[in-house]
Amino acid sequence: MIIYNVTTNIHESVHDQWLKWMQEKHIPEILATQKFSSARIVKVLIEEEMGGITYSVQYVTDSKATLEQFYIEDEPEFHREALGLFADKMLSFKTELEVISEH
Repeated sequence: MIIYNVTTNIHESVHDQWLKWMQEKHIPEILATQKFSSARIVKVLIEEEMGGITYSVQYVTDSKATLEQFYIEDEPEFHREALGLFADKMLSFKTELEVISEH
């Protein structure tokens, strides 16, 4: 199992708009690609020196190959939409995590 993790710091001025967009549009559309079995959004509790509010959005997929397919077929359009809506009000980075075991 692979977790595609997107950590985003969002400016307070667009926080509510971003969170609603994530929950009602963005995450459902990513899940609709059928490349991920689930997603969750979690708030990072450490305050950032640069301000803003930080979230980690974690999408679960079955394999690295499926994630690579998402990068090629879907991710560029999702990225463009996010930048078009929130531009300089958000800063994101991605990490890929492999689940070794669950207890």
